[in-house]
Amino acid sequence: MKNIVFYDAECPLCSSVKTVIEKLDWFHRIKWMPVQEIEHSDRFRFLQGRDIYDRIHMISSKGHLHAGIYTIRKLLTQLPLTFPASWILYLPFMDKILDPLYMWISKNRYQWFGRLESYS
Repeated sequence: MKNIVFYDAECPLCSSVKTVIEKLDWFHRIKWMPVQEIEHSDRFRFLQGRDIYDRIHMISSKGHLHAGIYTIRKLLTQLPLTFPASWILYLPFMDKILDPLYMWISKNRYQWFGRLESYS
């Protein structure tokens, strides 16, 4: 099973990050799904009530659910070029530093980068 990543397709930053990660995903371990397509799906009802527009979510190939910085951290371990550096994100207290930074970027992303209207 592949890792499934749920991202906001109306967010230019999110879509750009997706494009970069797709190019680095040499072994095709990651499947991308826009939250706009799955938010009312019965298949993904376990995501209902979660902040899927504010935090990137991922179901790992082992069935674990990750969100926000924990998704980013897990994604970077899946890519050959970013794997060595990804372990920095696993150092003690890095999540306590990076999670607020992630949320600050998330809350301001539309103001900074605009919004894509392809899924409206």
